[in-house]
Amino acid sequence: MADEDLATLGPAAESRTTPAPRSADGSAQPQPATREAVPDGGRAASRAARWLPGILIAGLVLAALNLRPAITSLGALLEEVRVGLGMSGTVAGLLTSVPALCFAAFGLAAPRLARRWGPGAIVCVGMVAIAVGVAVRPFAGGTVGFLVASALALAGIAVSNVLMPVVIKTWFPDRVGSMTGLYSMALALGTSLAAALTVPMTAALGGSWRTGLAVWAALAAVAVLPWLAVVRQRGTSAGTSTGSATPSAEPSVRITSSPTAWALAVFFGLQATAAYITMGWMPQIFRDAGVSAGTAGVLLAVTMAMGVPLSFVLPRLASRMRHQGPLAVVLGVCGLAGYAGLWLAPSAGAWVWALLMGISNCAFPLALTMIGMRSSSSAGVVKLSAFAQCVGYLISIPGPLLVGTLYQHSGGWGLPIALMAGLMVPQIAVGVLAGRDRRIEDET
Repeated sequence: MADEDLATLGPAAESRTTPAPRSADGSAQPQPATREAVPDGGRAASRAARWLPGILIAGLVLAALNLRPAITSLGALLEEVRVGLGMSGTVAGLLTSVPALCFAAFGLAAPRLARRWGPGAIVCVGMVAIAVGVAVRPFAGGTVGFLVASALALAGIAVSNVLMPVVIKTWFPDRVGSMTGLYSMALALGTSLAAALTVPMTAALGGSWRTGLAVWAALAAVAVLPWLAVVRQRGTSAGTSTGSATPSAEPSVRITSSPTAWALAVFFGLQATAAYITMGWMPQIFRDAGVSAGTAGVLLAVTMAMGVPLSFVLPRLASRMRHQGPLAVVLGVCGLAGYAGLWLAPSAGAWVWALLMGISNCAFPLALTMIGMRSSSSAGVVKLSAFAQCVGYLISIPGPLLVGTLYQHSGGWGLPIALMAGLMVPQIAVGVLAGRDRRIEDET
């Protein structure tokens, strides 16, 4: 992405002042104070620029809150949706794999769109797409319409997923860890809220699954507002700027030739695989061990809720470390301990295993933080973010399906849990490689 595309998102554009003329002896001559020295448009732009960082923080939080409810609210009402639309079991199962596929497919378009229109504008359109898709899909009239509207919402999520690290890197280059932590915490909070509140809100709103799904569009509509302000300021800055700034030359990044980029992509994919398996199958593991359905759901909620505080703390810690590999090891060891517990005594230590899995799932904010730290430029971050997330989500697609197949054919959880634990070993290894203090520009 060219610097001029990103400049209007960040604080790089400072007001330009003309030095006062000097007399023959070198002293500055006093100049009369004139209002004409700063055009009205310039003063308005300056006032707006002072407010913009706060607006952008609000936009980051609201956008993050909207990046998972379209998925987790559907999971809470999947049986009602399947019956209401007459879906086959195969199509209903496909719905659980569609998010990762859409994230990979639509995420590839994010860098090109951001170069053309700017990251702020694309995130704004992404929020609109989420709002429209979530509002329309329950009333689309059938399975095909439901899938198309869901794809629209997921497209908005996909491009926003890719561009959030870019916005953070551009606007807050010295606070990548803390801002990534705030963003990750809000994302985890949105995930948990949608999972916990969709069913009771559906009951409170009359019991219709259509209303229970559509109500989350209101949150996405609110998220559009701060991004509209960002886009408007972008246009104002472009219109009032009088300087002909020359973009600084940045090295060309050939992302596929970077070992760090590949390590990050595989790390992202393996942690996403573990997260989807946990969300999709952990309650069933507990239920098969004799835990009640209600308690199994609470255990999953505890696992997801662990991400709220840890997603805020972990990126701040990671940003202060030169090598984030030790954090990947700690998270991986927690995952291995959780899987061992699920295999040996799933019901006896259920709460401990749920906590350990919640800690392990915080590899996601760690991956986001490393994406922001492994490039020295915003152009590099957008390429790395798109590459790591798109390749990663493609890697994550087979995992939950393979676990289901092993469970069905083996009649127990021994083989599936062995698979989960086995995948954690390469996750630790590539996490150590991705955490090295390197920049992709130096490798390509």
